[in-house]
Amino acid sequence: MESNPKHIAIIMDGNRRWAKNNGLPTNLGHKEGAKTLEKIVRYANKIGIKYLTVYAFSTENWKRTQEEVGALMLLLKNYLDDFAKKADTENIRIKILGDISRLSTSLQNSINSAIERTKNNTGTTFNIAFNYGGRAEIVKAMKEIAKEVKDEKLKVQDINESTIEKYLYTSGMPDPDLLIRTSGEQRTSNFLPWQLAYSEFLFLEKYWPDFTEDDLEQALNSYKKRVRKFGAN
Repeated sequence: MESNPKHIAIIMDGNRRWAKNNGLPTNLGHKEGAKTLEKIVRYANKIGIKYLTVYAFSTENWKRTQEEVGALMLLLKNYLDDFAKKADTENIRIKILGDISRLSTSLQNSINSAIERTKNNTGTTFNIAFNYGGRAEIVKAMKEIAKEVKDEKLKVQDINESTIEKYLYTSGMPDPDLLIRTSGEQRTSNFLPWQLAYSEFLFLEKYWPDFTEDDLEQALNSYKKRVRKFGAN
């Protein structure tokens, strides 16, 4: 029987549908989702989860309305500015997975400040996947490896899975043991395609703003009952 996973990944789906069902504007759904996220991060840290990675904004989310994208950018900035202080006092380390170069200077400053402030913390590593796309991450890794080969710092015959993993955003971290997706959708949506190769998946019907600490405990109990074979008999 499995113990608690070292690394949990979450696709926080359903903020917009939660808002619609409650007769509220979309941005309030995202705000409620942010409140839920803070509770779950703190609880994960409390119970000793070493890594928590959440899908906050994908490279495809730029296709949403300018109003919604702007609201999400502001929400992340405010969230980081506020939560970094709490995270630091609770020994949580914040990291960002994704290409932040497209983000505003102000948001980049908030991101870098949160990372710097919490970099020496030893509790949960809280990864926020923002402007993240799994295929784009792999393309980035391939380009960096190709440059190493071109510069004769790396031989083609020496490239293996460990080489590729060193160039991913999650370098140095274990792959997720468990993926949780809320809202009833059953797909990974370009989230951590390399890292999720042998993860256990759990799809829940409830929307992300309604997700609770008890739901996380139930997910952990479900995970513990599973037998992970990694391709073996």
